[in-house]
Amino acid sequence: MALFCGVLGAGQKAAKEQAPAKEQAPPEEDETLQPKKEYAFNPLQAEKEVKTGQFYLKKGSYLAAANRFVEATKWNPGYAEAYFWWGEAEEKLKDKKAAREAWSKFVELAPDDKRAEEVKKKLAAHPHS
Repeated sequence: MALFCGVLGAGQKAAKEQAPAKEQAPPEEDETLQPKKEYAFNPLQAEKEVKTGQFYLKKGSYLAAANRFVEATKWNPGYAEAYFWWGEAEEKLKDKKAAREAWSKFVELAPDDKRAEEVKKKLAAHPHS
């Protein structure tokens, strides 16, 4: 019994000492496991992707959230909401370049949105990162 506990304890210690892995998307979000999709204009699917992305964002799964927002932009390239949230997710992932691109598209598509001024300030704070 003592030998078993000692082996178990050593395994747990080794697991704790490993460096934390970079965030991975859950298996259902891993694009490499999915068949290639054909995208046609589908605003309802885009809205569904954004809602799912917002769920992942609140949960702290930023990579999964960003992937959902990207999907939404493929279903509806003119959906400003998707670009706003995509920028938010990329900011959480510390990818300033991707966040900047998403937010720039958001401002282009929805210059009169109530969040546009806030986004413009973010863009000005991080010029061409």
